[in-house]
Amino acid sequence: MKSVLMIGMGRFGHHLCENMVELGNEVMIIDEDEKSIADLTNIVTSALIGDCTDPEILKNLGVGNYDICFVCIGSNFQSSLEITSQLKELGAKYVVSKASRDIHAKFLLRNGADEVIYPDRDIAEKVAKRFTANNVFDYIELTEKYSMYEVPPLKKWIGTAIMDSDIRHKYNISILGIKNGEDINMLPPANYVIKENDHLMIIGSNEDVDRIIKLL
Repeated sequence: MKSVLMIGMGRFGHHLCENMVELGNEVMIIDEDEKSIADLTNIVTSALIGDCTDPEILKNLGVGNYDICFVCIGSNFQSSLEITSQLKELGAKYVVSKASRDIHAKFLLRNGADEVIYPDRDIAEKVAKRFTANNVFDYIELTEKYSMYEVPPLKKWIGTAIMDSDIRHKYNISILGIKNGEDINMLPPANYVIKENDHLMIIGSNEDVDRIIKLL
């Protein structure tokens, strides 16, 4: 469990708050608009109405006591930049700021953000990747070069044990799990026989996985 401060409760802030609470974290939220936090007050540890560009408000929050401070402001970059900088100056341990453009990310990182996230861009990339390739059921980017995909098996793999398919050697990917309906078999044994209806959760370089996707 972590103590979390979240500033700016727009659409992204709402989703992030609900998920952080669901995972058992103690969350304090703050926004200058009372309507933005009204529906969250019954699930968070505490909620406050205020403009965090005011240094006095941030000082009174005791930002150094939180494990993570999220700056979820997306519509006003100047405010996001000011708040990010002030949080670090006031002793925040770890500041994560939302950005929508690369130039914004550069300024945020230079002015105190420990990490920058692009929720809109990341979701757009994931959706584009999934729907461009008809046979990709899900996709998670791990780094710029490596990703995890959920894909159907190649026809030549069906009815063959993983070790006999020699997938790791021939295709330079690893099978992390097998999904069949509601059943998930993580780290399947080498003698697992691949079925037609299986979804394979594979990991590898984007270049290697793309080669497989083109064969599906």
